[in-house]
Amino acid sequence: MHEPQSRPSGNGVSDLEVKDGQIIFDAVWSSLEREFGRAKLSFPREIFWLNGAPGAGKGTNTEFILQYRDYDAEPIVVSDLLSSPEARKRIDAGMLVGDREVVELLFRKLLEPQYVSGAVVDGFPRSMVQVECLKHLFARLNDLRQEFRGTPDSTRFPKPHFHILVLFVDENESVRRQLKRGREAHEANEKASREGLPPPFEVRKTDLSEEAARNRYRVFKERTYEPLQSLRTIFHYHFINAQGTLPEVQARIIKELQYQSSLELSEESHDLISPIPLASQIVQHARQDLVRRLDDYAERNTEQFRQVIDLIQTKFLPIIKAHAISGQAHVNIETSVFDDPLAIAMFIDIFSERGFHAVVDQHRIEIPETIVAGTGKVITRVKKVWRVSIRFEGSEIRRGGA
Repeated sequence: MHEPQSRPSGNGVSDLEVKDGQIIFDAVWSSLEREFGRAKLSFPREIFWLNGAPGAGKGTNTEFILQYRDYDAEPIVVSDLLSSPEARKRIDAGMLVGDREVVELLFRKLLEPQYVSGAVVDGFPRSMVQVECLKHLFARLNDLRQEFRGTPDSTRFPKPHFHILVLFVDENESVRRQLKRGREAHEANEKASREGLPPPFEVRKTDLSEEAARNRYRVFKERTYEPLQSLRTIFHYHFINAQGTLPEVQARIIKELQYQSSLELSEESHDLISPIPLASQIVQHARQDLVRRLDDYAERNTEQFRQVIDLIQTKFLPIIKAHAISGQAHVNIETSVFDDPLAIAMFIDIFSERGFHAVVDQHRIEIPETIVAGTGKVITRVKKVWRVSIRFEGSEIRRGGA
């Protein structure tokens, strides 16, 4: 039995990750609405979502960011929110804990009053599903701002400012720093033990083994770094070279934050244009709607859906394959299948899901059949011809030679 495959939705995110992100966010948000009430879901005005390679200095630079933005509250360290033995075991192995648990704990923490002006969140998002939840949170906060504008609760819903801050070092530097941190923590704990004191540091298992340290770095690159890249076009994205001295890195952070601040819209401008969705939101919602429609066709109009699929396979695919290099095919066809507008919608949706762009137009052509004797009147019949244009990414023929 084959496992179901998860297809990319066009931006590197799979259908399954998009659905899981929506399901998890909706479940958590519904729980918060029931517990606190919609008008009490006031999140921080500004949030720095801090991530970085192992050993890149997140803990070292968090306090600096808090001081720079004049925040009073302590940073929210996601790993500290997850204190169960199961979560601790996964963290020690360089793995990630469940997205549902992370989102639930984090959102509740962000609602605490000490974070009203701003917060630094260390270690979120770290998976594509968490990235999707973050997108939904930002959209929901903008919706709440529009909903409560002009009401007594409007001050509780300021314009949200999300900053993605990524501290980056290469693999060798990351491993060197992790092992150095492990050695120093181990030596400090041994000294405390000799003096009869409790150990001052918790030593990560990944800080004691080069292999474990490299694995932790690779998990970051494969599971965290790539999802973060997808947020570049949505939020303020700060990529910081964290190799170098602490003053050098902090100077880079200041320079980057000052530059991004110069690009920030005013509150008034934001409110005026925010009802117009981002292009990325339209594309994402269109993809979700497309999946729902196709599932509905298969369930509710099964026989008609099969007829359309058969028409595509028998009449259109051979022509498309013959035009694979050009990337476009034009087909004129007479078929009763398209007499039902629903079948045309199915046809277009199927091609869209497969990565094609299809357009269907109906043309009526009068065909003379006979002449009425004695009158000279020509009797015609109407012939319906469906003209279909299909575009897709073609293939170039590469030739050898200089």
